[in-house]
Amino acid sequence: MPETYHVVPEASHNALVAAAYQHRGYLADESAEGARFCAEASRHGIRTHNGLKALHLDHLFGSGSKGCVPGAQIEERPSRFPSAKIWNANKKLGQATAYRAIDEAIRLADIYGVGTVSVDNAFHYLWGAGYVMDAARRGYIAYTNCTAALAEVVPFGGKFPTLGTNPHSWGFPTTEAIGFPMVIDWATSVIAMGRVQQLKREGKQLPPLAAVDKNGQPTTNPDDVAALLPFGAHKGYGLSLMNEVVGAFIGGSLPTIRNRWDKVPEGEKGTCAFFFQVIHPEALGSGLFAKGRDQQANIKAVLADVMGHGNDGAIIPGQIEANFAKHTATAGGLLFTPAEVEAFNEIARECAQPEWNLASLKSYTV
Repeated sequence: MPETYHVVPEASHNALVAAAYQHRGYLADESAEGARFCAEASRHGIRTHNGLKALHLDHLFGSGSKGCVPGAQIEERPSRFPSAKIWNANKKLGQATAYRAIDEAIRLADIYGVGTVSVDNAFHYLWGAGYVMDAARRGYIAYTNCTAALAEVVPFGGKFPTLGTNPHSWGFPTTEAIGFPMVIDWATSVIAMGRVQQLKREGKQLPPLAAVDKNGQPTTNPDDVAALLPFGAHKGYGLSLMNEVVGAFIGGSLPTIRNRWDKVPEGEKGTCAFFFQVIHPEALGSGLFAKGRDQQANIKAVLADVMGHGNDGAIIPGQIEANFAKHTATAGGLLFTPAEVEAFNEIARECAQPEWNLASLKSYTV
């Protein structure tokens, strides 16, 4: 169903979001990185992880709590492997940390073929796809996972939430083949807790097998939800558990106290962990492609085969986001609903910045 948005110049958006971060004590560079990432999310239609969500998370779990420290500096930890960097983020703003980590992993991949950056004591980086998409646009294969802010997901067969909604994100440099980078990105729960709250407000039921009640029994009533379920039963559970274990290898601690600072005893940790991996495509290519094709031509041929044979209704991951980015470019600015504009204006009042005049913003229908 078509939806009409208001067009906000990207410069105005970035100035407001950066000002909001600086109002909370963040440095100019990390505030700019935070705003840049929020713009990327909005550019691709990711309304669940735009500037409003970013600043709300910062209020709940970041500078408004104990999860993030404005102005924190990243510390490199010892590693005997030159292609594997280990960082202590010291609770630095998640977007600033993640942008620097993906840049470092790319630098390592240029030298060694593969580069990894593991980050301890990290704060929520929002939308993992944004970082791997950035790397894919620059010609690299990239992957990231993180431990989510809170443990809200029940392990397969259990009834108490001990896992985060732990996302995985992959990006592939397929622009030459299909016109946009292929990006696969998902949380490992069927739905987010925020979606449960939304359905509760709207008086609607959850989809089946998305959540459980306090007794561990599946429920579709948002009033009875005590925890979420992983998607794909044991398969999604395994992927979610993987993030916790990778985080544990890095230095992450008990999921059930993560970002619950009133429950973190002396000597324990309540922070998240990130993992980034970037592969240079030349580090994979055998050169033995059929019919003399080069690597990119081979990718194009493989994707054409997958999407062919009558699969006209199928889409490639990243296609929806790429299409929305085209609308953003055509509109000449970032697209927000009237409610979102008003929410941004509340932020503007909070940090004494000019409000956006809804009547003066042009509209655009997607």
